Amino acid sequence: MAAVQNDSTSSDASETLPKLSPAEFKVYNRMAEQMDAFHNHFRMTWNQLWDACDPSSKHSKGLSGRQMIMTGLQFCSQLGFHHSIEEQHIFPVLAKKMPEFKKELELLTQHKKIHAGSDKLEAYLEKCRSGEEDLRREEVRRLMESFGAVLWQHLAEEVHALRADNMRKYWTPEEMKRLPM
Repeated sequence: MAAVQNDSTSSDASETLPKLSPAEFKVYNRMAEQMDAFHNHFRMTWNQLWDACDPSSKHSKGLSGRQMIMTGLQFCSQLGFHHSIEEQHIFPVLAKKMPEFKKELELLTQHKKIHAGSDKLEAYLEKCRSGEEDLRREEVRRLMESFGAVLWQHLAEEVHALRADNMRKYWTPEEMKRLPM
C-alpha cells in the first residue's frame, strides 16, 4: 500500500484510506507503541515525584529526601536525553514528510517549554544534593507545576502524531521499517 501524500491534518484523508490489516497496523503503529513505552516511564516517574510532594502525606509516599532528589535528577536527565535523541535523530527524518515534526512547530516548541521548567527543577535538586539548599517538597511541586501541563500534553500529542492512522498518510510500509527507533 502506498502512502498518501497529504499535508493537511483533516480526518478526511484517513476516512478515504482502506482499512489496515493487523500486520499493516503493526508496521504503521510501531513508533507510537515504542514512544508510548518511553513516555509511560516518564509519566510513572512524574507521578512518583508528584505524590512524594503531596503536602497531605505524612510519609511522603515512600520517597526519602535523598531518594526524591536522585529520582528527580534522573527524571530530568533522562527526559533531556530522550528529547535530544528525538531532536537530532528522529524528528528531522519525520519532518521530511510530516508537518507536525518541522522545526518550531508545536512538538519542538513544547520541548523548549518543558526544558525551561525541567532545567530549573534540576538546578534546584542539584543544590539540594550538594547541601547548598534544604529539600522543600513544596518547592519541588511548584517547579513541577511550572512545566507539568505542557509535559503531559506533549507526551500525549507526540504519541498521537505517531499513530498508524497518521503515519500511513505519509509513509509506505517499507519506509516505516527504515524509520529510526
